[in-house]
Amino acid sequence: MRLSPWTWLALSIVAEVIATSALRASDGFTRLVPSAIVIAGYGIAFYGLSLTLRSLPVGIVYAVWSGVGIVLITLVAIVLYKQVPDLAAVCGLGLIVAGVLVLNLFSKMQAH
Repeated sequence: MRLSPWTWLALSIVAEVIATSALRASDGFTRLVPSAIVIAGYGIAFYGLSLTLRSLPVGIVYAVWSGVGIVLITLVAIVLYKQVPDLAAVCGLGLIVAGVLVLNLFSKMQAH
């Protein structure tokens, strides 16, 4: 079964969020299991991202990657680490989401 570029992007984002969450738990790469999760997660994330870039424009891919990743990692930080964003952070996240939506809904960028 061949996955669509958008599916690869979604899997890459999830892998990156898992890796970033484990990065904090790795305690400077001094804990084996979280460190292994970081390495595997980023490896999967960048592999999937490279497959995505075969058919989607880098600007759109990176906007979605970073925007969705920022929102998801913020949610993980709220749940796992009790890091509650203030109003400015929530507004900033809203602007990031709005930017990703504008790029995806209105941009005429095409893949090479």
